[in-house]
Amino acid sequence: MTENKSIYTLQFALLCLSSLLFSASFNMIIPELPNYLSQMGGAEHKGLIIALFTLTAGISRPFSGKLTDRWGRVPVMAIGSIVCFLCGFLYPILTTVSGFLLLRLIHGFSTGFKPTATSAYVADIIPRERWGEALGMHGLCFAIGGAVGPAIGSAIFQYYGINVMFYSSSLFALLSIVIVMNMKETLVKKEKLNLSMFKISRTDIIDIGVLPAGIVTFLSYSAFGAILTLIPDWSDHLHLSNKGIFFAAYTIASILIRFVSGKASDKYGRTRVIMVGLFIVGISLFLIGQGDSFNKLMLGASIYGIGTGILSPAINAWTIDLGKPSQRGRAVATMYISMEAGIGLGALFAGLYYQDIITRIPQVMYFNALFLGVALLYMFFWQGFRYRQKTD
Repeated sequence: MTENKSIYTLQFALLCLSSLLFSASFNMIIPELPNYLSQMGGAEHKGLIIALFTLTAGISRPFSGKLTDRWGRVPVMAIGSIVCFLCGFLYPILTTVSGFLLLRLIHGFSTGFKPTATSAYVADIIPRERWGEALGMHGLCFAIGGAVGPAIGSAIFQYYGINVMFYSSSLFALLSIVIVMNMKETLVKKEKLNLSMFKISRTDIIDIGVLPAGIVTFLSYSAFGAILTLIPDWSDHLHLSNKGIFFAAYTIASILIRFVSGKASDKYGRTRVIMVGLFIVGISLFLIGQGDSFNKLMLGASIYGIGTGILSPAINAWTIDLGKPSQRGRAVATMYISMEAGIGLGALFAGLYYQDIITRIPQVMYFNALFLGVALLYMFFWQGFRYRQKTD
């Protein structure tokens, strides 16, 4: 495949469509979960809605990375969608606080598997010099799912109730499964599934070579955990009937910027683009904290979307740059472990501090903005270190 040959093949399009449906599946229920948990008597556990989800996503990453590199990309992608499909049917059955929290743990395995194998699949079918562009376009489709999912989920909830919303989540996951199972496997040296693939050594957990990308990912995604946990209640406070409107606004902005941001990292370099994204995300968190009206909140959401739309494809491509071709699954898994740790801890501490006191939400946003500042400083120091290595 040459640089001038189109990357937008049927294979790539199917991959993007499956990810869109998968993203919509697990995102469509998020805006209604905090209130749903409160109605069951578990208001004090709101921080666990995202934290538990990301916990099992992170725990499963070493396994999904190893399976991706040995068993194959397609079956690992399918496992992620299957978990979403099953959980949608189980939410209406397990209606206690403990049952709900258990399901959040199980549901997290979905994002622990599919995105890991998907990123490796993209790197398999796209030339290195266009990884930023391809990952940006794939991320755009994933973001579309993240935008339409919450909006559709909240609309279904308003008209048909919570159970139909859960079943609709399963339907989206089923469609993703059908697409994935009809895709061509790209792993050349594919092995049969065996027990040794589930034995995880210390070297299988973290790829040391991609830790710089992992550190930046961790610091930049803690804010997302806080947003997922607190924005539904902030929307209620502003009397927004559709709690998915914030997520729609930020995702639409993220989608629009991804048309150019992925290519920018290929042209100008990953680290430069990452630093721009970190700065914009940091500014957006201050604006979200000031969002005491609909217009201000939408402005903050839109700028947050622009920042993450710049940041995400550049970090993904940087991770694959830093990793070894034979261990792409492990490299991507390391980055996602960092992401889930950031989101999970961000959600957990946001929930613990919040305690249903609405005036604390801006404080949480300002605090998370400091993390973006730390990440930006880290990037400056890392670039300086790399420059000295080249000149010595």
